[in-house]
Amino acid sequence: MRPFPLTSVAVLAVTMATQSNAQDDIKVSYDAAESMSLTFIFHIDDGMAEQDVFYEKVPGSGEVFRPTAATRDMDVPLYAPGIEVKHNFLDTSDTGPYPKGRPLGLTLGDWFAAKGSGTYTCSNGVGTVDLAFENLVPGGVYTIWHDFMVWPPTDPFIGTYDLPFGARDGSENTFVANGDGSADFERTISPCLQLSGEHLAADLGLAWHSDGQTYGPLPGEFSTVTHVQMYVALPERTGL
Repeated sequence: MRPFPLTSVAVLAVTMATQSNAQDDIKVSYDAAESMSLTFIFHIDDGMAEQDVFYEKVPGSGEVFRPTAATRDMDVPLYAPGIEVKHNFLDTSDTGPYPKGRPLGLTLGDWFAAKGSGTYTCSNGVGTVDLAFENLVPGGVYTIWHDFMVWPPTDPFIGTYDLPFGARDGSENTFVANGDGSADFERTISPCLQLSGEHLAADLGLAWHSDGQTYGPLPGEFSTVTHVQMYVALPERTGL
């Protein structure tokens, strides 16, 4: 091997020392620390129609409609539609009718009895959610989704981008409600949750799967087998 000249060795030593000092000066950058309370709400609480459950206005008609805040009969049974009905949050006139599908085994009052709340914190690049739910579908299979929507919204509405909470394969976002409809969901993730920003509104969505199945990285077909029951909007990230 040809030896380096002394001048080259000196330059190399200085360069390596400079790189070492630069690495020592590098600071790991984390998301800003966050701490917040979370309270889940229904679509009607935001002035919208419920998106994924339907009721028959006229018994025996074979036609079902999305419930709205004006729907007062809490004893009406709920159904899935006979066809997929895509989410259309911002068009409050898009309530039906749609062909009636299978019964879901619960009433509108059962649906609106659900409650969910908890906390979210972010510290040193690790996010933690600690959620508690009541009056869910007893024994129901549920998933938690990290959803994004273009904001201000497009016209026409182009839908949401739904990511499973935690691992991208959906292995960390599933839970089963207890026999009394209660459930706890506590998870840590890294990096922290992406909050709402300049162009995207973010939320956490709670979906019930009436077929008892989950679909990994995908939520499943909304309205027929996957029913978003509640959600909580995530605020703008610190610094906006």
